[in-house]
Amino acid sequence: MAETAPSLGLAPVVPSPVAARAAATRDHVPKGILYMVLATVMLAASNAIAKWQVATYPVGEVMFFRSLFSFLVCAAVVLPFTGLSVFSTRRPRDHLARGLSQAISQTFTVIAISLMPLAGATAINFSAPLFAVLLSIVWLKERADAARWVALIAGFLGVLIVTNPGANSLTVGALFALGNAIMYGSVTVAVRGMTATESANTLLMWQMATLAVLHPLLLLFGFRMPTPVGFAIFALSGLANAVAQYCWTHALRLAPTTAVSPFYYFLLVWALAIDFGVWGNVPTVGLLIGSAIVVASGLFLLRHETKRRP
Repeated sequence: MAETAPSLGLAPVVPSPVAARAAATRDHVPKGILYMVLATVMLAASNAIAKWQVATYPVGEVMFFRSLFSFLVCAAVVLPFTGLSVFSTRRPRDHLARGLSQAISQTFTVIAISLMPLAGATAINFSAPLFAVLLSIVWLKERADAARWVALIAGFLGVLIVTNPGANSLTVGALFALGNAIMYGSVTVAVRGMTATESANTLLMWQMATLAVLHPLLLLFGFRMPTPVGFAIFALSGLANAVAQYCWTHALRLAPTTAVSPFYYFLLVWALAIDFGVWGNVPTVGLLIGSAIVVASGLFLLRHETKRRP
């Protein structure tokens, strides 16, 4: 599994086998886990703020301000050390394609959480790695062994349980959450090799800059002048999103992916808690069972893919 965090799109630079063995002795797994858990807290907070904001402001405006402030925070932290050389790359087309996909994916996420409980949208988003594997089988003609098919079938069964299609079919929010998972899974496959040539800072700044350029286009669909308090909350959402990006990237640089990625699923725990504490949404039995199946499928797939491509 190339990347495990839906809508963030970052992964560590892949070292050579010799460098990897040397770095293994310097892995700081406890610190990596701590950073990953903190990343999930910040991302859950950013999504919750976005869900609260779209009740007052248009979705496009929420996306614009979050992307703008996230870019400003990342630029303030990264550029003093790297300068504009951080944007130097031989793969601008790949970065732009990745940024466009992320812009659409994140917008779908915010639309989804505006229309359905935060935990439900989060659980569906966790199916992105399943779509990545499915697309790699169809698109890249990778071999599909029995373990892969078991994980895919079980994971998609979990998604069906979460979305609970019935007489009224899928809800609009669930469809947008599924659209985000498919979009994120597709970009994971398309840019799988980028981490071999691009630094984490380059990936981060190109993504933040692309989102900051693309999301203002959504203002054409509506804008409401924010109050001073609303403006401050927009800034807080951007800060939380930027911190989440940094913590996730740092976690993957401190420890092996297999050690820290399972802790990304803590995002669902925080989403359930926020859903209940803020909006009073009591998780249904279907949501809990379906989420457990999706998470278990993702963890099984992570373990299996790691064995296939150590």
